[in-house]
Amino acid sequence: MINDVILPTGTQYEISHGPWQAIVTEQGATLRSLRYDGVDVVKSFNADQSPASSQGQQLLPWPNRIRDGHYTFNGVEQQLAVSEVDRHNAIHGLVAWSRWSLVEHTDTSATQAIRIMARPGWPGTIDVHLTHRLSDTGLAIEVTARNVGTTAVPFGYAAHPYFCLGGVIDDWMIDAPFTSWLQVDDRLLPVQMREMDNTHTLSGTTVGQRTFDTAYTVDGDGTVGSPAWRIRVSSGERSHELWGDAAMGWAQIYTPDDRHSLAIEPMTCGPDAFNEGPTHSDVIRLEPGDDATLHWGIA
Repeated sequence: MINDVILPTGTQYEISHGPWQAIVTEQGATLRSLRYDGVDVVKSFNADQSPASSQGQQLLPWPNRIRDGHYTFNGVEQQLAVSEVDRHNAIHGLVAWSRWSLVEHTDTSATQAIRIMARPGWPGTIDVHLTHRLSDTGLAIEVTARNVGTTAVPFGYAAHPYFCLGGVIDDWMIDAPFTSWLQVDDRLLPVQMREMDNTHTLSGTTVGQRTFDTAYTVDGDGTVGSPAWRIRVSSGERSHELWGDAAMGWAQIYTPDDRHSLAIEPMTCGPDAFNEGPTHSDVIRLEPGDDATLHWGIA
């Protein structure tokens, strides 16, 4: 708080380790800032501001979009609130603007928790614990969702960091183990999975003048908790890596209009995954008592 006034994103949890510093907010368990030797690794925003364009937010119990906010699960039709009005979709889950409780705050880590209760469009109850931790290798995030209710629920997760390297993104190089890309309609909803082509490939190329709001499947081998894949962005001598474990099989690339940052979003599933279609097979089904743990990070 500043002069006893509550900030738009609530309490700010600062953590650090060696040259790494990060700030995580009470609202949304949002990654407000990540710096290495005082230089931004991800796009930050000020303490007296709210995140724009999902900047640094946690997106669950679904990432991306659900068509018309409507899906069927266990034979029951569900209707979520339409939160992306211009495209008539439900977008980015239920917790990005909610208050998360602090579980533990140390010099190098912050663990937060939230309970998502049953509501229209969401049939069950889950507890989520999320930890941001800094170490010699950078930032690691662990997310655990546990079904504490009496009915099964669908589950998906993503995060929304915007990477910074200075200047515009046109000359940035990207190396990524993408295996396919998702063709979408004008509402950014799935049409079909497509093989990689010259237009959508990013590995070993510069971004150039291209624009993206594209979901990719990511090829990687590994166990839960350890990196199964890495996406590297570089400009000159500077570079950053995003990694995900075996549970994170998707990544979304988004080019903002100002082209001074690049969103690379690790995801467990693609857009509209709660509905039948090309992304549906990656939905995590949580029966009562089940939990799912996943990891990603920035190096």
